[in-house]
Amino acid sequence: MSPKAPAAPAPLLVRGAHLYPADATDRVVPDGSVLAVDGRVAAVGTVEEVDAAVAALDPATRAALRTLDARRMIALPGFVNAHWHELFATRLPFNGAFRPDSDREDQPGFLGRGGDMYRTSAVFDSFHDMIDGLTPEEGDAIARYSMWTQLRAGVTTLGDVGSVNHPDALADAALGLGMRCSVSTWAADAVCAPGESRFRRTRDTDLLLSRVEALIDRCAADPTGLLRARPTAVYGTNMTDELALGLAGLVERHDTGFASHICAQRNEPEVIRTYYGSTPVRRFADLGLLNERLMSVHTAFVDDEERKLLLEGRVHLSHSPGKYGGAGESAMTETRVIPDLRRAGLDVSLSTDGQPLSFAGMPEQMRAAWQVHNELYADSTVVVPTDALAMATRLAARGLRWEDRIGSLEPGKEADLVLVPMDDWRYVHNPRPLEAFLALGGSGDVDTVVVGGRVLIEGGRGVAADEAELLAGYEEAVRSFSIRCLKVDPDRIDALYARSARRRGGDGTPTSEAGAR
Repeated sequence: MSPKAPAAPAPLLVRGAHLYPADATDRVVPDGSVLAVDGRVAAVGTVEEVDAAVAALDPATRAALRTLDARRMIALPGFVNAHWHELFATRLPFNGAFRPDSDREDQPGFLGRGGDMYRTSAVFDSFHDMIDGLTPEEGDAIARYSMWTQLRAGVTTLGDVGSVNHPDALADAALGLGMRCSVSTWAADAVCAPGESRFRRTRDTDLLLSRVEALIDRCAADPTGLLRARPTAVYGTNMTDELALGLAGLVERHDTGFASHICAQRNEPEVIRTYYGSTPVRRFADLGLLNERLMSVHTAFVDDEERKLLLEGRVHLSHSPGKYGGAGESAMTETRVIPDLRRAGLDVSLSTDGQPLSFAGMPEQMRAAWQVHNELYADSTVVVPTDALAMATRLAARGLRWEDRIGSLEPGKEADLVLVPMDDWRYVHNPRPLEAFLALGGSGDVDTVVVGGRVLIEGGRGVAADEAELLAGYEEAVRSFSIRCLKVDPDRIDALYARSARRRGGDGTPTSEAGAR
């Protein structure tokens, strides 16, 4: 049954915050308010200005108004994480979860040291089988918990760039949680095998394209306003020309954006040239994909001509500076391409990327952008805190082609916002609380999350969603999937769950019936 458009939320007043609307002026309102009516921003400005707008409401609307006292809080637009992968199904088989507490034997991953492109290509191709192995029930439970962790950290809009889950599970989870999501598919039809000089085709391209188009049609028919879809290609190493041309056709026919990882690794250009005959940026340009619709992710290893192509195409760049060091990547510091292109005028936004274990949220990405961009140029004004906020909100929304509705707190836009307390030692005598939040705060400080005028997180807890239930469902799902499809030893899983439960204050009893057996 197709979802019905939800009833309009009650009018909402967020009053007295230190307000950062993230509009084009990057203004700051130290004593500010936001009024939402029918889920959209009706007024934003000083307390006095918005109080006047409240007084002008009709009596019935004013009587239904709910007020959130936001004094001693920062108010920000909801974070837009426009390049994200749901990888929580892989949390156990990637083995990081099974490392002992005392382990210090870190090993370079396949994304580090310039990138093991053959392993990257093989791993990304194998994800298709993982997705096919997930039951619908497992996919739903995993998506709900994974996306909840993003919502809890202040993300009101997700931009999927291919996930190890069923796209319908992501869409359903977004609807169930009440957050926004631009959904995609894991699209890969080739692999680059070592010792060869041409890609191997691994699956039917037409079938992949039909799945993408079906997803676009589903999201276009959604009446809630929470869903969109866009074609993506997970990596050039795994995309034939036929798949690229088919995706370009879908983008044009359905008037959508497009996203892919391009030139993210030092070793990538040579491998792509060997297996496909051209370097990554030139190949995307030749295939008709290098234009203003493209969100190009981690694009760091390009030559001068390719920089010019990116600028001429008005491509949108997305990067995840809070993630690179932990993954062994050097997309910021080795070439400085991304910050250079930002200074040359391209839109550059922030995103979290995706990992099976804990990874930096949007506040942490903002901190890293603020610090690393400035360090690269020895200039503390290259990215100021409000620039970092814009990269996590307004500019990211533009990269999703959703800027007409989200990304800033302006009249007529959706009332998506985040409240962060600023009533402790970190903010004493600091006239710039956003700076203090970036320097000393993080995802765990998010107190309140509002999507479309609906309060979904308050006091750090879900209003409708039960975190304990979501976690229990997730653990049961990832356990059954890992045992059945990935051949993980169930005793190891049970021991891991017992250890985690003790840390959370539980008794270590497995949460699922399967675990109890």
